[in-house]
Amino acid sequence: MRNLKKLGLLLTVLALTYSVARAENGEKDGKAEKGIQFTEASWAAILKKAKAENKMIFFDAYTTWCGPCKLLQKNVFTRDDVAEVFNQKFINVKFDMESGEGPALAEKYKLEVYPTLFFIDPKGKVVRTVKGYTKPEDLIKIGKSIGKPGKAVI
Repeated sequence: MRNLKKLGLLLTVLALTYSVARAENGEKDGKAEKGIQFTEASWAAILKKAKAENKMIFFDAYTTWCGPCKLLQKNVFTRDDVAEVFNQKFINVKFDMESGEGPALAEKYKLEVYPTLFFIDPKGKVVRTVKGYTKPEDLIKIGKSIGKPGKAVI
């Protein structure tokens, strides 16, 4: 009986480990997530990661009720051509501005409209702000124009 309980516990641990590994690799139902890969972590951890990787942060400030926010998520962030630029160049994050760390970040970055897309250096300084829905082609152009941390922004 004890061996059966140990086996059950082992199988549970293995199943959880597999589920976590799939989630970390952006997989859902056995398939890799399409589009921009957003990092889920605290703001402090995001800044630390950006500094360690010498990358800028792409920050999608959204709300759950915002129509243009939903369109960005559905029609822009899922595109391969957008993902190619953003997954390579940026630490990508998104925060619901009405929950968790969102309200504090909305206050810190003087949020005025939804959606707002911020390009932020590893020190937390905004280098570019894009307000409202943005077409994929325009977002790619903006993303390509953002330099590495410490470089001039066009």
